Amino acid sequence: MSMKIQIAFNGAAGRMGNRLVALGFEDHSLKIVAGVDWAKNPSQGKDIGELAGIGALGVPLTADIPLDVRVDTLVDFSTPEGTMSILKTCMDRKIPLVVATTGHTLEQKQEILAAAHHIPVLFSPNMSLVVNVLFELTRVASKVLRDKGFDVEVIERHHRFKKDSPSGTALQFARIVQEEMGQTHLQHGREGFLGERPHHEIGVHAVRGGDNVGEHTVIFTTLGETLELVHKGHNRDSYAKGALAAAKYLTGKRPGSYQMEDVLGLGE
Repeated sequence: MSMKIQIAFNGAAGRMGNRLVALGFEDHSLKIVAGVDWAKNPSQGKDIGELAGIGALGVPLTADIPLDVRVDTLVDFSTPEGTMSILKTCMDRKIPLVVATTGHTLEQKQEILAAAHHIPVLFSPNMSLVVNVLFELTRVASKVLRDKGFDVEVIERHHRFKKDSPSGTALQFARIVQEEMGQTHLQHGREGFLGERPHHEIGVHAVRGGDNVGEHTVIFTTLGETLELVHKGHNRDSYAKGALAAAKYLTGKRPGSYQMEDVLGLGE
């Protein structure tokens, strides 16, 4: 029988971390060997399986990966600060890193991508299979509708607890449209007497409320017709499963920057 992949999670005590632990435990190709979270997290020292509601795994929550634990791959679903903290550990110990956290500054993003010179790094604004298919569909629609008089708006909805706005996924949709259609400005919401809508902008709108795990709508509209591309997440498992698939893909890879398209076989 082939050896199990030894996997660790950063942000293991969070909402996504709990789902990663539960789904990782169900995946017989994986063995969970470490769960990391902020040093001042009140759950430090507790069993990450019990935190995830699946019973004891014999793996305590720690502030860093224990030195005597071998890790084949790590999934970071934490905070931007959490990413930067674990990045050093992964580089020091040559651990492949999946970054599923959003909200990083430009400098932090550059530092994460620079780490790909030393270790395999997969840095994606969204881990969902269907969202990554929708990225491709958005690119196709943008290419076809370029210079044909279409306005583009991006709307995203998330739960009241989400800290960054707009979502990293919404910004990725906007970037794809800009690359293919050439708009130069992102307009985050609108208020006041702004005049007619200019063609060079993409409107980006963040809705926050309740327990919505994530919805994204890309609207292509012109005089006479509208195309909407929509993704609705029903629960967090789609993101966790995608992150686990990315971690398995990254195991044993050469240092470099990888994308969810590589994991899913999309693109070239």
